[in-house]
Amino acid sequence: MQGETATDRQVVAVTGRDAFSFLQGMVSNDVLPLAKAPGAVWAALLTPQGKYLADFLVVNTGEALLLDIPSSIAEATVRRLSMYRLRADVALTPTDLHPSRGLGDPPAGALPDPRHPSLGWRHYGMAGGPAAVDWDAIRVAHCIPETGVELTPDTFILEAGFERLHGVDFRKGCYVGQEVTARMKHKTDLRKGLVTVRIDGAAPVGTEILADGKPAGTLFTQSGGRAIAYLRFDRAQRPMQAGDAAVTLP
Repeated sequence: MQGETATDRQVVAVTGRDAFSFLQGMVSNDVLPLAKAPGAVWAALLTPQGKYLADFLVVNTGEALLLDIPSSIAEATVRRLSMYRLRADVALTPTDLHPSRGLGDPPAGALPDPRHPSLGWRHYGMAGGPAAVDWDAIRVAHCIPETGVELTPDTFILEAGFERLHGVDFRKGCYVGQEVTARMKHKTDLRKGLVTVRIDGAAPVGTEILADGKPAGTLFTQSGGRAIAYLRFDRAQRPMQAGDAAVTLP
């Protein structure tokens, strides 16, 4: 299948002697394997309190180290990362590249999306065509969160599925927000989180979900009678409603 240009993304080049070590100390995933071979990893930048600030793909194309960032948060993300540079030999420079993405046979130089096989491949430097894939349907089917929709400043990444989607590494060592994330992993059972639900009807993104009249969560992306929802698991077994729409677990 022909790839399509991801027009809602900004690509930032990361250069300098300390590029890999700098990112390694900042983000939720292990980026050091990229120093040895082309590839991509998904990672988050967190607050010291362990809450979401940004997510992006860290990409080694074989020719350059890049950050593939949602355009809506690209400027703020670069500014935040730059605050931590101190004396590190690293530079973050916006580029004119637009990634292309697609399903099916990948072009030469394409890399698999590291979050889930259903997201296909990404390529940097090749112009794509018009939108041809219902990416929301894929995201809903596999409960893959999107920046600014399911991923907000209130998000804890483990509740958003980052472990399942290969966006966090628990062996890599320290990074900003690591202590809170590790504690959630090893010392608590998650009581809330994103799940794919069935929905009969429709309601705006952000609609509160009620279970027997009590707050049970929030409704997000919807497609084909299913939706991504953030739920309190202790209330999710009861009949749920989001506006005029009925919500049930699969």
